Amino acid sequence: MSKQQLNFHIAGMHCASCASNIQRTLNKTKGVVKASVNYGNEQANLELDGADFKQVAQVVKKMGYTAILAEDDQADVAEELREKEIANLKFTLTWSAILSLVLLVISMLPVPEFFKNPYLMLLLSTPVQFLAGRRFYQGALSALRNKSSNMDTLVALGTSVAYFYSLAVILLPNFFKANNLEAHLYFETAAVIITFILLGKYLELNAKKNSSSAIKKLLGLQSKTATLWKNNSWQEVGIDEVQAGDRLLVKPGEKVPVDSVIAKGSASLDESMLTGESVAVLKKTGDKVYAATINYDGSLEIIAKKVGQQTMLAQIIRLVKNAQGSKPDVQKLVDRISQIFVPVILLLATITFIAWLFFDRNIALISLINILIIACPCALGLATPISLVVSVGKGAGKGILIKDAQALEISNQIKAIIFDKTGTLTVGQPEVQEFKIYGHKQANFVWNLVKTAETLSAHPLAKALVNYASKNLKQEPPITLQNFVSHAGAGIEAKYKKETLLIGTEALLTQNKIKLDQEMQELAKKWRQQAYSLVFVALDKQVLSIIAIADQERSNSLSTIQRLQSMGIKTIMLTGDNQQSAKNIAKKLQIDEVIAEVLPAQKEAVIKEMKTKYGVVAMVGDGINDAPALSSADVGIAMGNGTDVAIEAAGVTLLHSDIALVPQAIHLSQLTFQNIRQNLFWAFAYNIVLIPVAMGVFYPQFNLLLNPMLAGLAMAFSSVTVVANALRLKGQKL
Repeated sequence: MSKQQLNFHIAGMHCASCASNIQRTLNKTKGVVKASVNYGNEQANLELDGADFKQVAQVVKKMGYTAILAEDDQADVAEELREKEIANLKFTLTWSAILSLVLLVISMLPVPEFFKNPYLMLLLSTPVQFLAGRRFYQGALSALRNKSSNMDTLVALGTSVAYFYSLAVILLPNFFKANNLEAHLYFETAAVIITFILLGKYLELNAKKNSSSAIKKLLGLQSKTATLWKNNSWQEVGIDEVQAGDRLLVKPGEKVPVDSVIAKGSASLDESMLTGESVAVLKKTGDKVYAATINYDGSLEIIAKKVGQQTMLAQIIRLVKNAQGSKPDVQKLVDRISQIFVPVILLLATITFIAWLFFDRNIALISLINILIIACPCALGLATPISLVVSVGKGAGKGILIKDAQALEISNQIKAIIFDKTGTLTVGQPEVQEFKIYGHKQANFVWNLVKTAETLSAHPLAKALVNYASKNLKQEPPITLQNFVSHAGAGIEAKYKKETLLIGTEALLTQNKIKLDQEMQELAKKWRQQAYSLVFVALDKQVLSIIAIADQERSNSLSTIQRLQSMGIKTIMLTGDNQQSAKNIAKKLQIDEVIAEVLPAQKEAVIKEMKTKYGVVAMVGDGINDAPALSSADVGIAMGNGTDVAIEAAGVTLLHSDIALVPQAIHLSQLTFQNIRQNLFWAFAYNIVLIPVAMGVFYPQFNLLLNPMLAGLAMAFSSVTVVANALRLKGQKL
């Protein structure tokens, strides 16, 4: 069985430690190559080799959680479970808060003596401890079965110490008198701590709902039905019944159900979900249309090409989910810290308790409870994943698709950006501007040769040549060419009758020992100074024509380059064009450095050289020949209108093919890791500052001792603070 990627939802996680434990267990599971579990969006990303979803779902179930395949309608099931969890938590929180408030009033305010009855307090606190607090016991036991500990371990231990100490005071009063122990009840302390932590969880879950809004919006775009030609009539069927090759009907106002090609009709389509442009695009017979785009007018008959998980929309959703579930290096470090954090806290709590027993047994108990509660690493575990979920979602909404957290993290450190020219800095639709015919051949014959040969070529300039010939060529008998050969980055070679036909760069002619005369050299020099790309046509060692082709710069290329430079990033243009033409374009766009006349096979070597020179380097490209360079750069950025190969090789895809998104993607990365650093600061600072207070370090000198209830409140709201800070990213301007 070959390796495969698997993405699924995990229901029932209620802290970041849950995610860490599940991830650790899955990584030990046979058939799992690599597992990543993100508490921020409750997703698991797995690379499997021999295992399947049923096997890993069983492992997750044994740990006390539920795995749900994150596809199609099952995504709705995951959403329903999340909503149900929030509703249940709200109900539990409500009655827990009422009972805790009553306990608090009884213990702290003057009330009739009847209410001071310890058995009444026991009766009120027990449901809170074991029903409202059941999730903490379940989580602690699950961690114990997996030979680990987590946040639940600390909460369960801390509140249990308070509860069972109070129970012992009621049941064993003589023991406390005989050993001179303080017979104080802490029922209200345990109950209020559980209530505060549940309140924090409730606020956190509601905040997290907003963080995953990007996925919800994308899922909401999908069509549920399609109109299919079946049994000689149009029939409405479920979207899952549509197969590649089916003929479908899209009426005005309807969404295109799947990625297709128009077989009949024309219409204006709203493609804003793909391009971000609100202006409708006219589509006609032969044009591609994509799932979830909206037909404004006209009736279209389309042939389905990509269905289900193969559509562009499905791929975008999958990419966003995978990116939200992946982990940057900083999170891996936090995970390692969290793994040892809880055992260290347990040891610290034990040492503190024993130390205080010799001085003040009451403070010993309070310090033990405080340390166990205050040190919960939930905020620490949330700091990175919640920021990533919000950031990747925000990027997707802007048309910046981030493949994984690693790409986002490295983008924060970019020192130089290398741009491919054609299709990136330029529109990518070059057109013939001028041409010159030499010798005794007629222009029509020369263009007939060019059209026949270039129809077989995949080079970006080939389309410009074929388009020009198609529009301007008089009807001629078809020409037959043989032995067609493509020379990467140089041009093409073929046999016309017994003569060798060459179409390509001047370097291709030179390799074949064909020289330009003085007149040709002067014309070539003139056109290069005008930033034209030149195509030379030679037959039987004789130059037949020089053709000048130009591709217009994108309207926002200059402003994009200027913004990157203002961010302290070097800009480099990499192209196969000749030096003069490349320098002319670079001058117009104020690019810092130009590397011209580079063959596709050489691009990867150039990237490595630039990495040595500048450090962290990004590459922006769109073609098949850019794929190796995109892969070898620290961060590959693919234009969304580029080839599938280029997009697959890149870490970031600009969905709208808008070059202005390049600095926006980098700025998003900078904002994200600034946000993560803020979260980690508050999570660490919170523990570093409050743990000594919880230990009672400041009690002898300053009489400062933390109330356990305040410890519970502080712990709960630390997580809420981290989530709220991450949500600020949604409003940040890129």
